[in-house]
Amino acid sequence: MQELSIRYLKGIGPKRAETFSSFGISTIEDLLYYFPRRYEDRRNLATISGLKEGETQTIKARVLVKGERRSFRRRAFSITEMAVEDDTGKIFCVWFNQPYIKNYFANAETVILHGKVERYGKRLQMANPEFEIVTEEEEALSVNRIVPIYTLPHGFSQRHLRHLIKHALDEYLPKLQDSLPFDVRSKYNLLNLAQSLLNIHFPDSDELRKQSYERLAFEEFFIFELPLILRKLKRKEKLGIAHKVDDKFNSEFIKSLPFELTGAQKKAVEEIKLDMMKPQAMQRLLQGDVGSGKTVVALIAAIFAVGGGYQVAFMAPTEILAKQHYMKIGALNKKARISLLTGSLSVREKEKAYQDIKEGRVDIVIGTHALLEEGVVFNNLGLVVIDEQHKFGVSQRAILPKKGANPDILIMTATPIPRTLAITLYGDLDISVINELPPGRIPIKTLRFAPDEISKVYDLAKEELKKGRQAYIIYPVIEESYALDMQGAKKMFAELKNNEFKEYRLGIIHGKIKENEQDKTMLKFKEGKIDLLVSTTVLEVGIDIPNATCMIIENAERFGLSQLHQLRGRIGRGAEASVCILVSEASSPEASLRMAAMVHFNDGFRISEEDLKIRGPGEFFGRRQHGLSELKIGDPLAQMHLLKAARDEAVRLLDNDPDLSQRQHGLLKVKLLKRFPEYEKLMASV
Repeated sequence: MQELSIRYLKGIGPKRAETFSSFGISTIEDLLYYFPRRYEDRRNLATISGLKEGETQTIKARVLVKGERRSFRRRAFSITEMAVEDDTGKIFCVWFNQPYIKNYFANAETVILHGKVERYGKRLQMANPEFEIVTEEEEALSVNRIVPIYTLPHGFSQRHLRHLIKHALDEYLPKLQDSLPFDVRSKYNLLNLAQSLLNIHFPDSDELRKQSYERLAFEEFFIFELPLILRKLKRKEKLGIAHKVDDKFNSEFIKSLPFELTGAQKKAVEEIKLDMMKPQAMQRLLQGDVGSGKTVVALIAAIFAVGGGYQVAFMAPTEILAKQHYMKIGALNKKARISLLTGSLSVREKEKAYQDIKEGRVDIVIGTHALLEEGVVFNNLGLVVIDEQHKFGVSQRAILPKKGANPDILIMTATPIPRTLAITLYGDLDISVINELPPGRIPIKTLRFAPDEISKVYDLAKEELKKGRQAYIIYPVIEESYALDMQGAKKMFAELKNNEFKEYRLGIIHGKIKENEQDKTMLKFKEGKIDLLVSTTVLEVGIDIPNATCMIIENAERFGLSQLHQLRGRIGRGAEASVCILVSEASSPEASLRMAAMVHFNDGFRISEEDLKIRGPGEFFGRRQHGLSELKIGDPLAQMHLLKAARDEAVRLLDNDPDLSQRQHGLLKVKLLKRFPEYEKLMASV
């Protein structure tokens, strides 16, 4: 179907077209892909006499009487009331502070009402129900069927939007052409496009709605995977560096380490070694939990490169983390020439570092965003390591590899996700997983307390401090927030120092303190000159303090689940048992689920799965960064089987037709480039 503006649809003027545009609907095809957020089964509506208290139900009734009154509370507000009836009984509906609602209804009018049924005194009522007025001629789309419910653009009612979509389907569906190859549809028994769109909006049955959902989700996954696989194909064609790895030297280095590598680390090292020896540029994702030993694996990869005369760039998102890597790598490898490059260096220090890097007097450069500056020119860059890659933008990550002749790239993340899901979502990367912690690590015990139990929490912290251990107290804000009723880190630092923990040495770090001051404080904490460190989330990525065995996280419900897990990973680094204490009211269901996950699970992969379930893939991955905004209907976690099948088919198709030049793939190519126009050049060069 030709790209037709939404203006071509009857009843859409300039203002409504503008409203639709703000919802991402510019064409008629966009409208057809604007899917319902839920459905109401109105084939057998509940009768008023059959309503059950405490349940959310849908009824069809007639308006008896309506009115408005004021509440008698100190802060009075309006209450709109309406009595409705059907042939079996009567129920009241109330809306708070929405006086305009009474103007929507006329006596004897037929309405559909959807809401929670409650008892108020002696009467049944629905509070703030969703409503829809229906006339006899409109009942075909609103009653006696499975009815779609949409997120409404401003100024639209459900019935109006429903009629617009039905009109668009009737007029334009026959003109739509199916871009999903026929052999793929046949193999997986998928509906054609016309059937799917018709039944996703106006399903004739639950089974057809489910089949439509699967077909459209498969299509989304298929289109999503194509560019990832194209990138991988392109990379395989592009020559990189075939590193010559000295197995004897590397074996001696690994034996010299003050600890034994875990099985998972050894496997990751072998995968990276084989990749680096190939003539194509490595692009590998190394994922592992907090404290699983990713840095050591990255160091061994760096030694592979340095041994062949190449330089390594190691980029971290914060100065404090860059310095930790610098200290850790320097302690483990005395032979390599290592340099630290961060924003806090003086002009003179930077200029010297630039010169040393350019003239090849440095083997491994560890730094922050400062590595991306124009003045940083490498003599012979062979490997790029990027830590916590999600902290950098896509364009930032692309700059560093361009400073070499197609160097190998190793990306590290401490946000582990299920391997199968990682393979499909990071389809252009090869993946190594470190899914075990070094031996001797004692699992961190996590407890949850309510805010009014804070004295018990402080007593637990003091027990650790009395043993000569150290502790953290984490706050979500720096200043006190009256709006959110949270204690600020600065205020609580002063209060704790003068009262509850006055016999101990306290320190504080937060984002408004200069980085060099933060570093001094962290160094004092590491040296044991501070007993209790008060901090904000700046600590999320910080240096290892083996003697820190206790962490208190105040207002824990204000943190995301992966963030809580990252913070907890700051303790449990030594040989002693550690405890993480969550102080939280957790009034919302989502916050309660996060707290429960933290208490029950220590494993980052399991935490990650729980986080995905709670937040959904869009929030978890960051839709803009990962292209998940294209997934309007597909859910990678819930539909893993579909996602994997779509990827397999995308691989098979591109193996046979990498530039989609075959006639039967013409429509698919058009659809792909409409979604991802940036891949036109890539496709032409495959």
